[in-house]
Amino acid sequence: MTDPLDDLKSALTEATPAPDAKRRAENLALAQKNFAALQGTATASRPTSRPTLWTRTKTMFDTLTTRTGLSVTTALVACGVFIATPFGQDLMNANLYPRTAPSPDIAEASMPELTDVLTESADIQTLAPASNTTRFTPPLQRAQTLQDDSVALQGFDGAVLAPAPTTESFANAAPNPLRITADAPVSTFSIDVDTASYGGVRQSLRAGQLPPPDAVRVEELINYFPYDYPAPEGPHPFEPTVSVFETPWNADTQLVHIGIQGALPLTDDRPPLNLVFLIDTSGSMEDANKLPLLRQSFRLMLSELRPQDEVAIVTYAGSSTIALPATPANDRATIEAALNALTAGGSTNGQGGLEQAYALADEMTQDGELSRVMLATDGDFNVGLSDPRGLERYIADKRQSGTYLSVLGFGRGNLQDTTMQSLAQNGNGTAAYIDTLAEAQKALVDQLTGALFPIADDVKIQVEFNPATVAEYRLIGYETRALNREDFNNDAVDAGELGAGHTVTAIYEITPTGSPAQLSDPLRYQTETPSATSDELGFLRLRYKAPGQATSTLIETPFQTAGTPRTEAAFSAAIAGFGQLLRDPTYLNGWDFDDAIALANANRGDDPFGYRSGAVQLMRLAGSLSN
Repeated sequence: MTDPLDDLKSALTEATPAPDAKRRAENLALAQKNFAALQGTATASRPTSRPTLWTRTKTMFDTLTTRTGLSVTTALVACGVFIATPFGQDLMNANLYPRTAPSPDIAEASMPELTDVLTESADIQTLAPASNTTRFTPPLQRAQTLQDDSVALQGFDGAVLAPAPTTESFANAAPNPLRITADAPVSTFSIDVDTASYGGVRQSLRAGQLPPPDAVRVEELINYFPYDYPAPEGPHPFEPTVSVFETPWNADTQLVHIGIQGALPLTDDRPPLNLVFLIDTSGSMEDANKLPLLRQSFRLMLSELRPQDEVAIVTYAGSSTIALPATPANDRATIEAALNALTAGGSTNGQGGLEQAYALADEMTQDGELSRVMLATDGDFNVGLSDPRGLERYIADKRQSGTYLSVLGFGRGNLQDTTMQSLAQNGNGTAAYIDTLAEAQKALVDQLTGALFPIADDVKIQVEFNPATVAEYRLIGYETRALNREDFNNDAVDAGELGAGHTVTAIYEITPTGSPAQLSDPLRYQTETPSATSDELGFLRLRYKAPGQATSTLIETPFQTAGTPRTEAAFSAAIAGFGQLLRDPTYLNGWDFDDAIALANANRGDDPFGYRSGAVQLMRLAGSLSN
């Protein structure tokens, strides 16, 4: 019997071919030939640059299997879509541009500490107009201050960055023209105690840009400041004072300055107040200088209210809600809890909010009480009734109920000043713009009595100029408050209200007859100079209604001769010149910001809260930006 291993060995031996010396020599020669031929590269030198993205991609597709190629193709398409987005662009730019410091000019003028820019605070000064559209912006780019539209904003690579888009609108009309007294001797308008335009101008200048001309309502700049005019002593709730003096920007013309001082009743004499906060909580109010600032502003106001006053809160976004029913003003914990619970989001159904706020105010009102709706918004109504004309008609109907309406504007970027003005003017109310907590202190604490308690409704001013002594005149500001001559005696025509302790200023520039400053030529076929029957320059008439009354009362007084202006009148003239420089300097004869600064500094007078000093700082900013 044989061993199986021996059998396997014998089989393998028989299957192995015998060595072939000739075949071995041929294989060895072929190996040596291939070794020599495949050393180095086919070209003279090796490329030193890296393959391009396209070359590498092509090579990859040439060598991948069909399934792998399909997977990688999908991944590349996804990468391409990502790079096309703003996030992808900023990721690519982070590697394209070196991390160098901005230019010295920008670093000095407009590069605050990044932590300061990104910190949310009630007094935040926005460096650029906000936009209602969410956009991604690198943090350092956000720290750049936007300049005037005509000034380029430089990025890290020297490229010009466009200012953030805005959807703002402003209520204004063309500047008042020069009037020939012989043709149109009578000027009629409503008073205006709004201050919203001044707040907007200040915010623009502090952001490093000149305000749009339409954002400048000169009378609101003038009336932003309290003035020390003579207090009323007679039967009327206010006292008019007229002075005439040489025009600072034209020695051959004169300014007619009309100052009105409202009476200030004692706190104990004020009627109980029903205050409905109507708060816009739509998505456009989420910025730090809108809803968060609004909460802090209203907290300041609560300390000025009395136990007999009541507060309610209505909010509106896509729909309206009563966030706080009528609550005694001294229950601060409940009111502040309701304010703290407010959040922003949704569309802006302003009509629904107004309807609910007026209805709630009616429920709260008792005999002898005063009710006011205080609307806080950026004015961006986009659901329901949003057209200013439609809102005007709606509010005009509601004011007959006796409830007053005040409007507080917050934020920039989509500020609808046109809507705010329409609401305030037709709701027997006022409009103010709150951009800082300090401004909230002024509007809602220092001047709260005037803002909430009216002493005269539908106050109208009419001036008749004497063509024998005044050849030409023009009213500075009040373009949106103009009335027809016949409206003065028509008690059905609405006009502005005057609050307790408020002051109102109106300024005309007049050209005396025979002055070399006269711009109009005499007519060929009419009498050149009217016969002089009086040395009066003009005649002032005012009409007003006591709150809640339907019949107006008339005040009349003539004015004449020029004199030396008091400090209050001279300072208001400086502000009038400042406003014209921002709006339309046609009649200023080269008078500039330095002249306005000099006149204001010389007549700052008593300025306990620094309002007038702040105006001088704004003049300096405007002068620098205009250059």
